[in-house]
Amino acid sequence: MSQTQTLTPGPLRPIGLIGGMSYHSTVDYYMAINDQVAAARGGFSSAPILLSSVDFAVIRAFQEAGDWAGAGRELAGHAVRLERAGAQAVMICTNLMHKVAPAVQAAVKAPLLHMLDAVAGAARDRGVDRLGIMGARWTMTEPFYADGLRQRGVEPVRADDADVALTDQIIFQELTLGRVTNSSRQALLGVVDRLVRAGARGVVLGCTELPLILKPGDAEVPLLDSTAAHAALAARFVLGGGPNPAPPPPARSRE
Repeated sequence: MSQTQTLTPGPLRPIGLIGGMSYHSTVDYYMAINDQVAAARGGFSSAPILLSSVDFAVIRAFQEAGDWAGAGRELAGHAVRLERAGAQAVMICTNLMHKVAPAVQAAVKAPLLHMLDAVAGAARDRGVDRLGIMGARWTMTEPFYADGLRQRGVEPVRADDADVALTDQIIFQELTLGRVTNSSRQALLGVVDRLVRAGARGVVLGCTELPLILKPGDAEVPLLDSTAAHAALAARFVLGGGPNPAPPPPARSRE
């Protein structure tokens, strides 16, 4: 049964996005959620989205200092403002900052639509039970992401240290600044190949910037677009569905 067939028509539910990490990928969230709501409802329908876009320099400083408690307080403050403005659910538009998801959820009564629910759901839909992780170094190496996948029935596959460093460098020195080069694309495809050799049956683009440079058809195994999966979860909520993830449709290109 299709996503739209499972939803009961009714008022669209406002959703709050904590974005800006970086703003390049937040644009894709906004487009994808609206595209899916428009497709489901037709006519002039679009999603009631509330956006709190952070200054990424502030968040990056917390990351580099290892001050995750401070980062959690900062994002929790944004979630509170979104809830007060009328958001009935909130989401963190980045993989890495789900490291502080418990602090954000604790600050609000509205549900936090979790990235790993979306990613694990997309993996199961594709029949992927062993998922290679690509993203920022914390995402690739720390338990919050790998254990979160494992708890949701998907076995994580870790890249080696050299590939962790390479991926993190391309994300923060290029992609978050809007720089996309073919040489970096080829380098990241090499990371995908090595994860497959390590046993991955699919790879999650576990940074919302990675879909700016890698596309689902670029490899022989499924490349799961975390932005598209998370946006599909948001659209399902807006349309009246529950918090369980729905399969994401192909993302619309900004090129």
